[in-house]
Amino acid sequence: MRAHRLAGAIACLALAGGIVHPTVAPGGTGGELSWQPLQSVPGIIDITGPRRDGRYVVTAGGRLSLLNPGSEPTPFARGPDGYLDPSGHEPYIALAPGGRVRGAGCSFERDDVFALDAGAQPGVFRVTVDGRAERFADLPSGTFPSGIGFDTFGRFGGRLLVTGVLGGALGDAATLYGIDCRGRLKPFVEGGPRVEGGIAVAPRSFGRHAGRLVAADEISGRVVAFGANGSSRAIAAPGVPAGYDIGVESVGFVPRRFGPGDAAYLSDRAESGGIFPGTNGLLVLGGKPLKRAGVRHGDLLVATEGGAETVRVRCHPECAVSQVATGPDIAHAEGHIEFGPSP
Repeated sequence: MRAHRLAGAIACLALAGGIVHPTVAPGGTGGELSWQPLQSVPGIIDITGPRRDGRYVVTAGGRLSLLNPGSEPTPFARGPDGYLDPSGHEPYIALAPGGRVRGAGCSFERDDVFALDAGAQPGVFRVTVDGRAERFADLPSGTFPSGIGFDTFGRFGGRLLVTGVLGGALGDAATLYGIDCRGRLKPFVEGGPRVEGGIAVAPRSFGRHAGRLVAADEISGRVVAFGANGSSRAIAAPGVPAGYDIGVESVGFVPRRFGPGDAAYLSDRAESGGIFPGTNGLLVLGGKPLKRAGVRHGDLLVATEGGAETVRVRCHPECAVSQVATGPDIAHAEGHIEFGPSP
């Protein structure tokens, strides 16, 4: 790992108030791994998938495209009833896995895409598999929609999960909403820690935090878990640099069938005038080196927005942090970390 980053990655921040004090586990890579630019995707913000057909969905320049990593994106949802982000601000996306919502009397359709709207009336759009977009749900006025993902475990009833920061993007408290397949909101956590970026529900192998929603806060540098019972707590402080447009941003859980022939994918946004201008494309980290570095099913990968510095968080049962990889020095990582076949 680059010398100026090593000290921060080795030392975990001291946290108080009932927070788990993680330690840095042995067996890290020492920075030998690095996210590599795979391809240019102008305006990219987030990636989700893969769909049943093996393609991912990316949001870039306010529009959606379908992508086989390494190949040119195919425009998606561009017709008269198609999708165009009205807010111009980080429309993170999530792909529906399908399945019924407990107590709602309906189901989410597999491979529908859900996109955040951080405009004057915050909310969520749904884009169907055939490319038709519609307003799906509204969030309370004054909410900054900061993360989106699905409950793949079941403790939130199989709902779409959205985090909303109160008082704008730099607010210091968040609400976790569950949204059923009829677009009805249920607040699970109110007044929780601020989070923004990629969010994901922890699998059974993630120790005591299995089934909780895990997210990151770039400003404090903490990784946070939200429970369906209204609880929220920081579970790790990876010790990487923290701050606005710098700290931990992207998360993703390594899936059960992840092997040497697979890869991790991360969006690298273009940001003019900043310390981390980005490569304006998709980054890739191969499954073979990740497996060789000791990354396994159920591990949480967390990447910083500035430089895509990446750590592994493993909670079995206590949470421990180890170094995994760095990114290009100029990387400006956004959204989710997704996994699938190598390009």
